[in-house]
Amino acid sequence: MEDVIKFLRENNEEVPIPMRLPSESELLTLEKELNIHFPSDFKEYLLKVSDVVFGTIEPVTIAEPSCYTYFKTVLDDARTCGVNNNLIPICYDNGDFYCMESDGRIVFWSHNGVVDESWDSIWDWVKDVWLES
Repeated sequence: MEDVIKFLRENNEEVPIPMRLPSESELLTLEKELNIHFPSDFKEYLLKVSDVVFGTIEPVTIAEPSCYTYFKTVLDDARTCGVNNNLIPICYDNGDFYCMESDGRIVFWSHNGVVDESWDSIWDWVKDVWLES
């Protein structure tokens, strides 16, 4: 995991208006507001690398409510598309969603039907999907 975080930090693309990392207080407030408990790996992602811009995959963020990757926006879109309430969307991708289960496992939710793609953790997903985009 530390090697993935280091890689993302070192390869963060320059953008005109860079994102910022959220504070732990912002994270806790969002969890409380939405009555959602984020798994520890997801919290670590949000607090350490959710400001990174890399490749074509754009995982959720929680620091800037006006951003289209803002968690609440992606969550609303996911629920509108039919993503189950027990799944936490971590990334919107062309009508589909990568989602986290309560145990931290990542699954792919397709608008075309059930897909049998999954990853044991967000860090496995980052390596296999985000970094490969």
